[in-house]
Amino acid sequence: MARSSNTQFAVAVHVLTYLVGFIDDRVVSSEELAASANVNPVYIRRVLGPLRAAGLVRARRGVHGGWDLNVDPDEITLDRVWLLLQGDEPVLGLHGPAPACATGRRVQEGLVALDRTVADSLAAALRCVTVADMAAGAVAS
Repeated sequence: MARSSNTQFAVAVHVLTYLVGFIDDRVVSSEELAASANVNPVYIRRVLGPLRAAGLVRARRGVHGGWDLNVDPDEITLDRVWLLLQGDEPVLGLHGPAPACATGRRVQEGLVALDRTVADSLAAALRCVTVADMAAGAVAS
């Protein structure tokens, strides 16, 4: 089965959940977060950039700098994280058919509509889960 090559959402949820364990305790370095998520610290900073811009996390500079949550984890729904990282990008990985191909245009129109339905369904499912739920292991399969 094909796997998505965009792991930003999964890494963001991992990092946000990890940060729940350090509320009011300390900030966590990009290096520590990267080790936990098994990615590069630069990737962690790239993923956390939009979350920082949205006010979900804070970055503290300096020798003892790092990241911490800026919002109660009960208030961070996963659809919000998804939208910050995915935006309006297609969920289905759409491509552009040849402009002169009538079949391609028809298929593309159908796939765009289907993609919107899938994206709306995904957002609705993610809206029911918070970072606190993830930290508590309260997500049912």
